[in-house]
Amino acid sequence: MDLLVDVLADSVRDTIQLVPFLFLTYLAMEAIEHSTEGRVRSLMGRVGAFGPIAGGLLGALPQCGFSAMAATLFAGGVVTTGTLVAVILSTSDEMVPVFLAHQEPISKLAAIIGIKIVVGVVAGILLDLVLKLIGRRQQDLRISELCERADCHCDDEDETDDEAEGHDHDEHHDHHHGHGRFAIVRSAAVHTAQVTAFIFAMSIVFGLVIELVGEESLALLLGRHPVRATALAGLVGLIPNCGASVVICELYLSGSLATGPMLAGLLVSGGVGLLVLFRTNVDLRQNLLVTAFVYAVGVLVGLIVGVAGIII
Repeated sequence: MDLLVDVLADSVRDTIQLVPFLFLTYLAMEAIEHSTEGRVRSLMGRVGAFGPIAGGLLGALPQCGFSAMAATLFAGGVVTTGTLVAVILSTSDEMVPVFLAHQEPISKLAAIIGIKIVVGVVAGILLDLVLKLIGRRQQDLRISELCERADCHCDDEDETDDEAEGHDHDEHHDHHHGHGRFAIVRSAAVHTAQVTAFIFAMSIVFGLVIELVGEESLALLLGRHPVRATALAGLVGLIPNCGASVVICELYLSGSLATGPMLAGLLVSGGVGLLVLFRTNVDLRQNLLVTAFVYAVGVLVGLIVGVAGIII
């Protein structure tokens, strides 16, 4: 009982300290996302062969929904497979808030984001090149099919609203997603509450594991099996939930996870992008291949970093 009380007390203390930093970070992220969403969507529809470069750079922006947007654009035939992969690999998901909340050096955060961008861009370009060489051209535009499957009546709603109210498409889109100062604050508060609750729960779990197993034993277990740790971190990263990147970051920052496995997990952890892909794209085989490719790239990079002895 004393052990549980101590772990609970430590978890509460550690989690409360993170809340202000999480909220301020999410507030900034929401402001960025709401102010740039329309322009980013328009840009991604025009990048063409430079898609993986644009996807890798834009995916690294500290916002939550870009990987989901990229998956939807891919399902609609707007962007290439390489562009989607570049976005997923470069998306930081919850890494930025967690690192900032722990007040880690900006240089460390920038180094990880930089690696994710480079890996995403290179992997995306190579994938598009290989697909082109083997005769797999980009799929045709099928946005209307996407709307029909989702039963969203996009065109009807837009035309009706535009004629009746004199609003353009962008204004309708903004209203639909609840843009505004209050919406930004509310969304940031919801994100903060969700991640805070998850960090608190994970802190209790990790605290109990460390106390029962022993921190040295746990570190030795992960350190002695870097290949296993890298493969498992990649599998954790595939979980389509913000908790995946939170767990990986917390283990890394506590010293229980080395740089290689951490990179493998964070490269694969592209937010809800893969989940949206399976929801919007009807080609299951294509979805599975994209998922397998992302996982393979993440684990390969993690193993290379581990063998090279690189420490961030």
